[in-house]
Amino acid sequence: MGKELLSCSAEMHESCCEHSGRTKQREEKEYKDLMNRLKRIEGQVRGLQKMLEQNAYCPEILVQVSAVNCALNSFSKTLLASHMRSCVLEDIKAGREEAIDELVVTLQKVMK
Repeated sequence: MGKELLSCSAEMHESCCEHSGRTKQREEKEYKDLMNRLKRIEGQVRGLQKMLEQNAYCPEILVQVSAVNCALNSFSKTLLASHMRSCVLEDIKAGREEAIDELVVTLQKVMK
């Protein structure tokens, strides 16, 4: 596997990147790791749906909801660390100190 770079697909671009107008080129490994995490989370959510359909006991569903929340938090932390090591660092090196303000606003939104 080379250092092939991937970007948002056209569909994803419309939903995830429309606000800032910016995109992020990710190395193939990072892209695959993040996508695999999301697919596992998607499977967990489908499992929750199945539990509900099968009338599972509330505490059992709640434990699985907690696991999904944990997985999403882990995904967010991984993505945030990558963002800080790449985008924010590159912006600061290029003299765009407003990247710090953008990071602060982002953290405020995700830490609600």
